[in-house]
Amino acid sequence: MKIKFASHATWVAGAVALAFCPTVHAQSSVTLYGSLDAGLGYVSNLHGSAAYIAEQGTLQADRFGFQGVEDIDAGRSVVFRLESGFVTTTGASASSSTFFNRQAYVGLADPSFGTVTLGRQTDWNFEWLGSVSTGQSLGDFSAFHPGNLDGLGSTLPVQLSSTVKWKSADYHGLNLGALYGFSGATASNTNGRTISFGANYANGPLKVVAVYAEYRDRLLPLSNGLGLTSFEGQTLAAGATFNAKQVRDVGIGGSYRFERVTLHALATDLRIASDGGSEHFRSFDGGANLRLTPAEEVAAGAWTATLAGRRWSQFTLANIYSLSRSTQLYADLMFETAGGGAVANTLGIGASSNGRQTVFLSGIHHLF
Repeated sequence: MKIKFASHATWVAGAVALAFCPTVHAQSSVTLYGSLDAGLGYVSNLHGSAAYIAEQGTLQADRFGFQGVEDIDAGRSVVFRLESGFVTTTGASASSSTFFNRQAYVGLADPSFGTVTLGRQTDWNFEWLGSVSTGQSLGDFSAFHPGNLDGLGSTLPVQLSSTVKWKSADYHGLNLGALYGFSGATASNTNGRTISFGANYANGPLKVVAVYAEYRDRLLPLSNGLGLTSFEGQTLAAGATFNAKQVRDVGIGGSYRFERVTLHALATDLRIASDGGSEHFRSFDGGANLRLTPAEEVAAGAWTATLAGRRWSQFTLANIYSLSRSTQLYADLMFETAGGGAVANTLGIGASSNGRQTVFLSGIHHLF
């Protein structure tokens, strides 16, 4: 359900504008939206033993928000978004310090130039490249790559504070994008500056994406996310993040939709540099979705990722059944292996005590 309403301030401004300038006819609207997702799961090895868990945000992240637009003149408009993440299973906020922890921005849109927005936003790795990943294509957050280091999954570390973002108008299916993030921003895992560029081409059944991003002083979850105890000569305490002086993230991918089958694939290369040297986190990802009926879809995907001589690989099988346009039931089976001294660590679940982990998740997702 979407509720649209005009703000009190808009009515006042509109009345004044009409009183002094009858040719001005600005229109505005605000949409309230959200997503709730909760379910149950089984993990074959969670810190050394089997476990049954309550899980949330598997198919889509739990969130609510407000999105608004005000038409001004010549097709131009003012746009804004305020979005907050939360946890359906507990009712808690996804961040104890930032209320609109997912997105908070305002900007201007022009039909020829594109859209410029300022505030807390995502980069192109998530917005465009993530759309052709196994995680998004199968609708399973735990099917993204270890630690979400390449930023393809929607999670709080992806969002960047104090940014300026430009998205071009549509040029026969091609969109270009650029983002700049200022250093010293709060409520962000990147303390230095950020630059991000992207290109997204969509024409009929074909979609092709390329992205580049560079972050300074970025905090990476190498302990919790990958189960590492040391990296580039530094010992990592349990739960500690690794402060990378520079992170360069490059990715390319695409998808092709046939009548009932959609194929997708991508590759990423994340260069992590610090005083101790540099290492590359590389991933290769692909899969297929099959539409069985208008209400049911099955999908399969796999990826492999490497970092500093360690390797993680995962295979995922997913089934989604739509009860309505807004409500879906899902069931996902994942099998992850790790080698080179690494432990299996399914994203959002937790580390195994060895190189193998099987996870089954099922639940209900509702959009409003």
